[in-house]
Amino acid sequence: MNAIMTRADEQAFSRHLATNRYFDRSFDVEAIKILPGEYFVTEGNEVLVTVLGSCVSACIRDARRGMGGMNHFMLPSRGPSAPVVSASARYGAFAMETLINHLLKLGARREDLEAKVFGGARVLASLTASDVGERNAEFVCNYLARENIPVIAEDLYDVYPRKLYFFPPSGRVLMKKLVTRDNRTVLDRERDYAEQLRDEPVAGDVELFG
Repeated sequence: MNAIMTRADEQAFSRHLATNRYFDRSFDVEAIKILPGEYFVTEGNEVLVTVLGSCVSACIRDARRGMGGMNHFMLPSRGPSAPVVSASARYGAFAMETLINHLLKLGARREDLEAKVFGGARVLASLTASDVGERNAEFVCNYLARENIPVIAEDLYDVYPRKLYFFPPSGRVLMKKLVTRDNRTVLDRERDYAEQLRDEPVAGDVELFG
C-alpha cells in the first residue's frame, strides 16, 4: 500500500527533480540529464544520464516492475568549524530518501528494490583534504546496507570522472571513465555544487515510506 504524499514530500520531489531532457540519437531514446543535487524516476523507456566526479549516484530499480531512478549528490566538506558528521550525512540521507520515496509512491515495493552505485572519485583538488569522494562512496554503501537494499554492482573511488547511462526497464548501466577528455566542466559543476551546499541549511528530515 502506498503512503500518502505530504506537502514536504511534494516540495522535495519538485525542487530536486531533473528537468533537462533531450533525445539521445545513439540509443534512439528520450534521455534525462541529471545534474548535481538532482534525481529522476521513471516507469517508461527513458535513459537517465549523468557525469560524476567526487559525487556519487545510486541507480535504484524495482526489478519486478521495471521502474527505477537515479540521483546525483555529494556530502558537504568538513572544515574546522563544520557540523558533526551526522549533520553532514543528512544531505546524503535526504538525497537517498527522496529517490526511494518517489519510487515507492509510483508503486515500487521495498522488497524488490536493488541498487547499482558509482562515483566517489578524487577529482576536486580543493576538497582532497576532506576525502569527499571517499566519504560519498562510503556513505551510499552504508546507507543501502542499513535499508537492506542489495547493491548488485558498483564502481567507486579511483581518480577519474565517470559518465553513466542507466536504463531502468532492464537495469542496464553503461559506464565510461573519462580518462583523457578535458574534464573542466564536471569539475567546475561539482565545485559550484560544493559551494552551494556550504551556503544552504542542512536538509530537513524525510521519513521513508513504509
